[in-house]
Amino acid sequence: MRELKQLQRRMASAVMTPLTRTDGMKTKLPDGGSMRAEVKEFIKPNDRLSSFERLEIYNQQYWFRILDAFAEDFPGLRAIVGTHRFEQLSLAYLTECPSRSYTLRNLGSRLLAWLRAHPKWVQPQERLALDMVRLEWAHVEAFDAADEPVVGPEDLLEVTPATHFAIQPHISLLQLAYPVDDLLLAVKDDSDQQSDAASNAGSYRRKQHPAVKKMQRLNRERIYVAVYRHQYSVWFRRLTPEAFRMLRSMRQGNPLGVALDHALHGSRLRESELATQAQELFAEWSQLGWFCKASDTTCLNMGNSPERRQDKI
Repeated sequence: MRELKQLQRRMASAVMTPLTRTDGMKTKLPDGGSMRAEVKEFIKPNDRLSSFERLEIYNQQYWFRILDAFAEDFPGLRAIVGTHRFEQLSLAYLTECPSRSYTLRNLGSRLLAWLRAHPKWVQPQERLALDMVRLEWAHVEAFDAADEPVVGPEDLLEVTPATHFAIQPHISLLQLAYPVDDLLLAVKDDSDQQSDAASNAGSYRRKQHPAVKKMQRLNRERIYVAVYRHQYSVWFRRLTPEAFRMLRSMRQGNPLGVALDHALHGSRLRESELATQAQELFAEWSQLGWFCKASDTTCLNMGNSPERRQDKI
């Protein structure tokens, strides 16, 4: 069993070795040894291909697949930095942060931290790019995050300032410096229009989206966005600052009365105006199933609120 595990690790290491600049398999191991000699230890040749050539096929397909999956998760980032730089960024990131999961879903889990440590890849639009990554990663998380039993209308009949609300785990709350929600919608609209002409080489080799070229120099605009799942699709909504602060406070475990106080902090709304707005928002949040049953571990994720617009992503 131990020998089998060692063999599996050697093969996995070879398959996951980054490709050369010409998309071929490297002939040298990280320690300087011969990849051809290493491969002969566990791959037999056939009448058409050598051991090296046989494993090279798996090496190439592995990298083509993860690069394509990574690009599918971050089309907005690709549009901001440009196709060529995104290709280089993807290779650098996935080389330093290789997949450690059985699922491609987690490929981008370390991207935000990695870009903060390597800002050269997103300069001179670092803040815009990081905001986009936060929005796109929230989309990934919302797609398959837990969905707890919802709070029904009967649970909202007797609400007091001491009432606690738990927020669904699939909801993310984002405070952003740029309107990247509009930018992402423009990217996806262009992508839909160009889908028939997309290259067979993979989505990460597509040309830059024309609408994005006009929007790359966006003015800074603080926005608040909720990313959530509803009826098996992922959506995002713009929020008022008050709604953002209210649900963020509830996510932190505070009762309704404290959350309302947090919502009023720095707001121009009077208390009576906020109370009216809160009633309307709570009805909408309840219909969307944003509230879940509180438990010992409380499903308190990034809470948010709907305001003005709702977009599917």
